[in-house]
Amino acid sequence: MKALSANEIREKYLSFFESKGHLRLPSFSLIPHDDPSILLINAGMTPMKKWFTGAEIPPRKRVTTCQKCIRTPDIDQVGLTARHGTFFEMLGNFSFGDYFKQEAIPWAWELCTEVFELEPDRIYVSVYQDDDEAYQIWHEEIGLGPDHIARMGKEDNFWEHGVGPCGPCSEIFYDRGEKYACGPDCHFPCDCDRYMEIWNLVFTQFDRQEDGSYLPLEHKNIDTGGGLERFAIVLQGVDNFFEVDNIQAILQAAAKLAGVKYGESEATDVALRVITDHIRSSTMMIADGVVPSNEGRGYILRRLLRRAVRFGRKINMPQAFLGDLADVAIAQSVGAYPNLEERHQVILTHINREEASFNKTLEQGLNILDGEIAKAQGQKAGKLAGEVIFRLHDTYGFPFDLTREIAQEKGLDIDKAGFDQAMARQKAAGREAQLKKAASAWESISLPESVDRSQATQFIGYDQLQGQGKLLHILVKSENQLQEHDSLSAGESGLLIFDQTPFYAEGGGQVGDRGLILGDNAQVQVISTEKDGDGLYFHQVEVLDGCLEKGQSYKLAVDKELRMATARNHTATHLLHKALKETLGEHVDQAGSYVDETYLRFDFRHFGALSQEEIKQVEAIVNQAILADYPVTAEVLDIEEAKATGAEALFTEKYGQRVRVISVSSFSKEFCGGTHLSRSSQACYFRILSETGIASGVRRIEAVTGSQAFAYAADEHQELLDTAKHLKLNDNKVAEPVARLLDDEKQLRREIDQIHAKQAAGQASNLVSQAEEVSGIKLILANLPVADPAALREAGDSLKNQLGDCFILLAGSGSEKVLWLAMASEAAVKAGLKAGDLIRTAAKITGGGGGGRPEMAQAGGKDKSKVDEALKTLDQEIRNILV
Repeated sequence: MKALSANEIREKYLSFFESKGHLRLPSFSLIPHDDPSILLINAGMTPMKKWFTGAEIPPRKRVTTCQKCIRTPDIDQVGLTARHGTFFEMLGNFSFGDYFKQEAIPWAWELCTEVFELEPDRIYVSVYQDDDEAYQIWHEEIGLGPDHIARMGKEDNFWEHGVGPCGPCSEIFYDRGEKYACGPDCHFPCDCDRYMEIWNLVFTQFDRQEDGSYLPLEHKNIDTGGGLERFAIVLQGVDNFFEVDNIQAILQAAAKLAGVKYGESEATDVALRVITDHIRSSTMMIADGVVPSNEGRGYILRRLLRRAVRFGRKINMPQAFLGDLADVAIAQSVGAYPNLEERHQVILTHINREEASFNKTLEQGLNILDGEIAKAQGQKAGKLAGEVIFRLHDTYGFPFDLTREIAQEKGLDIDKAGFDQAMARQKAAGREAQLKKAASAWESISLPESVDRSQATQFIGYDQLQGQGKLLHILVKSENQLQEHDSLSAGESGLLIFDQTPFYAEGGGQVGDRGLILGDNAQVQVISTEKDGDGLYFHQVEVLDGCLEKGQSYKLAVDKELRMATARNHTATHLLHKALKETLGEHVDQAGSYVDETYLRFDFRHFGALSQEEIKQVEAIVNQAILADYPVTAEVLDIEEAKATGAEALFTEKYGQRVRVISVSSFSKEFCGGTHLSRSSQACYFRILSETGIASGVRRIEAVTGSQAFAYAADEHQELLDTAKHLKLNDNKVAEPVARLLDDEKQLRREIDQIHAKQAAGQASNLVSQAEEVSGIKLILANLPVADPAALREAGDSLKNQLGDCFILLAGSGSEKVLWLAMASEAAVKAGLKAGDLIRTAAKITGGGGGGRPEMAQAGGKDKSKVDEALKTLDQEIRNILV
């Protein structure tokens, strides 16, 4: 048996199946394309669902890949054992209606025994109990003895996913020896570490029906999955996942940074395993376009990074260490995944920022936790409430086990049940939202059986805006179903499918074309154009005059002005993307876009808001490119050839083997299927309307071109003229006069605030004599006509200084909204009057919220009419506490 590195194993596997006529494809992105049922790719076949169902045609009937995968259900177990990990690579060979068991099983045996040189007598297999064909091939053709073949039930050896394609499977195991046995009587099949599963061959041969019956598939498929890391454990003769060469390199680098040795302490080993696994996953996720956030796959990434930071603290890692380990992880896999090098700086930027941010979060969380512990101890609660632990975890990202450790150090138990309940509620809400999306993952548009999905519409609209098309289908919606009609008359609406069309269908962020369809006896308005995964173009129409008939040919005419205006905005998004990279850095990546004839919207990954200077610079770069009158060209290339030219690709997009590349001279080059200008100067003029944040690490720019940009500039100029007129200026230089006016206003406001503060202090002095003493605590509850929080605070400080042991509740009702201030002396707090708790009640009654510390708290309200009610309620509550 050869001791092969993980990289050598990957290459030998893929090369072997290339020799068997398979097309080697690069790993698909970890971000699923057009599959809302999952957040991240979790199996080798997942990106190929539509190839297996027949919804899309694969590039070849035989394919082989090494797919990056992320699985996080057992994230809390990662590190505690050496068997769990979140990132792994799945080797696979796939057949879409081509070969079947007769080829798949012998090839698997050949690879294992001849290429990897595994010892034949240590290979064991399982087959489905009713799969006599697979048993016969293993036993009679391969020569495995009955004691090396186990017939297993449906739970172990039958793959199915609800209704649809499914079938039996055959798993291949390798006997690692008695060293790993669970006992002296250990024999195959056994779930212990002795018999390690290295490969699963799935034979998709049935179609499960709604009633639970199974019908044979006309075209049978092969779907195999072999864990690269599992192959490496066997071929390298190591004990576990973390001792495989490319993973061990990261682990040893982590140990060196921390100044520890792996294997000397279980607690240290756990931390090193967590850090190693999580930095691998994080590096791969960011390389594929995931950014840290508080939802979806971004939250998974954030959780992995933060968990790594926390375990780094446990072994005294340096304050910033994840970036150094990301460098090691990249070096181990860059040969197989070139985008790791292409996005090297982006990966480090995200990791370093998230690490620094979480270190600050930990400090904030510790401060909040200290306060909650003091509160629990003061109330002699004995344990920290589950809701408190959940709030620390959910709002501040403070880890549960760290909360538990600190609480226990302070002599407090934790309400684990309460925390689990809060977590369960959150997870249930998340699952419900995900399940709502999941139902659509395997479905396609429901069309009448008369529509032949294999007859894709030919798009001719890149080069012409008019053309003849034969009307193949007229579809009309009736009772939530599409029905085929032979004709469509004036006043009626429907969907039309032609053999060819110049109408661009909505896609790639670009709106679909509109226009007219004309015939001898028909005039039809095209309202929108869309397409499905099979390449059928649907023209949503309303018949203006005459009648359409199926089978006839018609003139299809795209609205030229709308197409041109949309093209201006689309080409401008490419210019904008390049300008953002030049201004902000190469880390900027497109996160989405939308273009129509009125404006463009461009989403991109960046860490913070753009300054006015940066926005000005971006606009200038785009307009310079427009003025340069660059030629805009399109060419169709093989995907690898296109990548080699440096063309930008969108991470969330799934591309075929041939891709269309749009070049704006040497300025910009991107994968794009949209419609564009022929010269950059046709965009005329570019203006940014807004720049905002739409998610953590994602910004959005809205902009206009052409006539819309000129109109925006004219409106701006008119605003300037109107402002100058109001200021009675003879020229348009308004900046300095406006600045002076604002400074004057600030000065006046300061003077008014000072007057209010003095008035409030004077009113406060009058209240001293009205203080009522209850159980040794002087009480003042009053409504002051104050609008400034600082003035209300000054009044409260004045009263507290004069009264000594006291509790003060002041409402400030000098504006439309209510201000609340509560202050409690040390004696009042000990007596149970806690400012933060009591002010919440007052704020709630007046339609607001707020809080603070036991000795001082502030809040706000919306309903001034409820102030007296709130004061009366609090007066009674305070007396109940004191008496």
